Amino acid sequence: MSLALRLQDVTFAYGHTPAVLRNVDLDVQRGEFVAIAGPNGGGKTTLVRLIVGLEHPTSGRIELSVDKVGYLPQRAQAGIDAPLTVRELVTAGRASRTRLIGPLGGADRQAVRDAIDRVGLTPQGDRRLSTLSGGQQQRAFIAKALAGDPELLVLDEPTTGVDVEAQEAIAALLQRLRSELAMTILYVSHEFGAVEQFVERIVLVRGEIVFDGPPSALPGVWHDPSHSHA
Repeated sequence: MSLALRLQDVTFAYGHTPAVLRNVDLDVQRGEFVAIAGPNGGGKTTLVRLIVGLEHPTSGRIELSVDKVGYLPQRAQAGIDAPLTVRELVTAGRASRTRLIGPLGGADRQAVRDAIDRVGLTPQGDRRLSTLSGGQQQRAFIAKALAGDPELLVLDEPTTGVDVEAQEAIAALLQRLRSELAMTILYVSHEFGAVEQFVERIVLVRGEIVFDGPPSALPGVWHDPSHSHA
């Protein structure tokens, strides 16, 4: 495998405040499915924002070896109250990739149809987002990210607010997408139980990387169902 991204000695701070992240070294290979976990305020969302280019490191170096990145930000569902259909939402993801002004071409419209189909929402394509279940809404936002043909898919808290069954279905969907599209996936969450059977690595962030390895190597407390995977 070849590298999808590399972080070398990355530190990030907001102004003169203490660093949110310190001395982060991280390599992710193409095709990997990696969970990034940690407590709220531990820096995992900041790490993701650095990776997708929304923030820039105070020091250190970030190298992306992929051309196209799909990003599902935290609380993406904030837009579900807008009178958008699934198709309109996913089309916006394609338009932002091609930077087109005016109607999409035939290949773009096909890419939108394919993205909707891949997440299992073809029957709901013309329904408004507000009429869908929480799990279906998240699938629609995943389809929006897929519409840009990303090589790296980054999802920040993608299962917040959906039930356990929907979380497991989304995790299985991501594993299938990774297999079918040879996609690299970063899955960011304080809860990683749903993806634990699919990911090769869990990166635990608490201001710095305190663990990076297979789920089976985590301390036992992280596998206790009564314990919140912070």
